[in-house]
Amino acid sequence: MFGRASRPSFPSLLAATAMGVYLLVAAGATAAVADAARACTSWPVCRGPVTLADPALLVAWGHRVVALLVGVLAVAAAVAAVRDRAAIRGRVLAALALALVLFPVQVAIGALVVTTGPTAALTGAHLAVGMVLFTALVVALAWELEPETPDAPEEGWAVEPGVDDAADGAEPDGDAPAPTTAPADLPLRTRVTATAAAYFRLTKPRLMWLLCLVAAAGMALAATGPPDLTVRTIVLTLGGGVLAIGASGTFNHVLEREKDKKMDRTSDRPIATHQIPVRRAVAFGLTLAAASLAVFAQLNPLAAALGLSAILFYSVVYTLVLKPNTVQNTVIGGFAGALPALIGWAAVTGEVGLPGAALAGVIFLWTPAHFYNLALAYKDDYAKGGFPMMPVVRGEAATRKHILYYLAATLVAAVALAELAALGWVYAATTCVFGGVFLWAVLRLHRERTESAAFRAFHASNAYLGALLVAIVVDALAV
Repeated sequence: MFGRASRPSFPSLLAATAMGVYLLVAAGATAAVADAARACTSWPVCRGPVTLADPALLVAWGHRVVALLVGVLAVAAAVAAVRDRAAIRGRVLAALALALVLFPVQVAIGALVVTTGPTAALTGAHLAVGMVLFTALVVALAWELEPETPDAPEEGWAVEPGVDDAADGAEPDGDAPAPTTAPADLPLRTRVTATAAAYFRLTKPRLMWLLCLVAAAGMALAATGPPDLTVRTIVLTLGGGVLAIGASGTFNHVLEREKDKKMDRTSDRPIATHQIPVRRAVAFGLTLAAASLAVFAQLNPLAAALGLSAILFYSVVYTLVLKPNTVQNTVIGGFAGALPALIGWAAVTGEVGLPGAALAGVIFLWTPAHFYNLALAYKDDYAKGGFPMMPVVRGEAATRKHILYYLAATLVAAVALAELAALGWVYAATTCVFGGVFLWAVLRLHRERTESAAFRAFHASNAYLGALLVAIVVDALAV
């Protein structure tokens, strides 16, 4: 049962206030609000009639009305906290108090921006205070949602030292004869189709669309200035990316084949079931890797170097070093998903730029907020496989709290990207709407604590990043 289910209104008020502040901060990072500040130089109200003929003035009024509503929400949250202060942790009250102090500071800086004109120092301070204010509210929310008695970590999750992976009767090299999904007595066409499908599955195609979209967003950001984005660059970047992802996925299947046999969700993988021999899978992965580097080299040496780094990081550093040995595997492993952003930028410019690095930062921070939900849903399976995932080692309560932390960090990084890349209202609206949906799903996860709630949050995280990347492409290319 949810820890403080008798007071659901207070967490809801905190969440609503946090997203209201985020809406103001994300909108403030767009050029639309900057133009609105020039259109309305008075405060607290704007002079002149508000009409559709003057959209900048309409934006200014909308921004101030939203700020007023958010202020009301903040006061309501403070009143709810005071009324029930005996049941609220001191650190929650401290974080909320910090937010209440920062809110009028944020309003005052906004008034200065309007009345004295937007300058780099004022707009930077306005954005920075807003980010700290949002962070304080989310931290208060995370602490409030934390149960009174956290669940204990899983005991005996790791594979016992000295236990041979082949002790269950499986051959360690995976090449011994075993039943396959395409027996020799089946028609040739059926066997060929099944084998082709197995090789395709080695490439982890579910990862491709999202990582290719990351690279596309990186290219779009780089194309806002010279040089122009060409069809050749797009085809080579995405083609090389698909090959690199396929190689990384194949090597992952090879290296985790024994652990895959122990986990329900992976026990039917092609190498774990001996449908594809290990030697052939390795050759297939090497072929894909070589082809990927050859394609990236047609762009520039940096793109090829980053592509090689992505393959090696996921296949060796993440799969062999991080995933089986540290609870921070998902966090550090986020570098693998962030590299396509740098590849996309480097494919266009031949160098690494700050907006491309900022996009990589968004992906890096999003990864734990995304994958921890899957780790919760498959907690028992990961424990069976001997992987030290967060819910296995530190418990489900700690994992849910970290999901909220990393979600907040992702949203803050998304605002920083909007400021650095001068993205517009499509991007701002997307990160607010889908970020709100993601937060709602995480709150449901805290309340329900079920597998279905974890999957709901997992899918919400996918929707957030997918929509955000599309919005980057749209805003950056001004389609």
